[in-house]
Amino acid sequence: MMNSTVINQAIQAAFAADAYCLGAHWIYDWELLDSLNIDWQNLNAPQAKWHTGKQKGDYTHYGDHGLWLHQFVLERGRFDISVYAEFWRHKMQTYTGYIDASSRETLKILEAKPSSVVGSNSSDLSIIGRIAPLLLVNTNEENFLESVESFVKFTHNCHRVLKAASYFASVLFATAAGSTIEKALHETKIAAILQETLNSATASKGADTSNTIRNFGPACGVNGAFEGAVHLLCSYENYQYAIIANARAGGDSAARGMLVGMIMGAAGCTIPGAWQKKTG
Repeated sequence: MMNSTVINQAIQAAFAADAYCLGAHWIYDWELLDSLNIDWQNLNAPQAKWHTGKQKGDYTHYGDHGLWLHQFVLERGRFDISVYAEFWRHKMQTYTGYIDASSRETLKILEAKPSSVVGSNSSDLSIIGRIAPLLLVNTNEENFLESVESFVKFTHNCHRVLKAASYFASVLFATAAGSTIEKALHETKIAAILQETLNSATASKGADTSNTIRNFGPACGVNGAFEGAVHLLCSYENYQYAIIANARAGGDSAARGMLVGMIMGAAGCTIPGAWQKKTG
């Protein structure tokens, strides 16, 4: 059985990355990003208008949704997408954070067909960084991948996102089981449509992170964000350095950060204590 301490480290590392990235999240103006009055070593209040009402130490909406999944599996001891869909819909009824396109479209689908377990076709990477809690209720990789697929489809039913999710889920599983990140990245099977993308990303190892992520594409979509996440995983062994470099590159740093964070956490990387808070 997989070590629960390792799983919880992966979960905590994803949430800590999200809390850290809140400060500079969704800022694409590079001059503004470089001039922000924030402490890059610590947590900061959000600078972008999209997170109005959030405070230093809070999560972005990605982290909030990830927290719901964590709470769900802790309370029920299993993952059932039909039950989770109703749980998520109930949470959304009173949610005051930012409601992104994937959530809006999924809610519309549920309004038309309440029993649906397949939602929007969003191509955003962010959903993948929320999957670590599913390790708590899946004892083997096959079951884990099945849970990941149903979880991702619920709000991000996009072929490329599903293939990326399968790849990163297998990397996460292998790392949590004791593999090094580098070995997992190179030995995990990947869909043919993503092979060249992976090759480009791994070839960027050691390059300047801000320029690399901006050149790949710093936005929300899996095209570009996938490469940015792999670049970070290839280039850094220190969790804090990786997450800071990611945030300083701008754009959708929280999506990349949660994904990178969970895998580095599973590998046992140290999370700054000041970035953490109780999640379960």
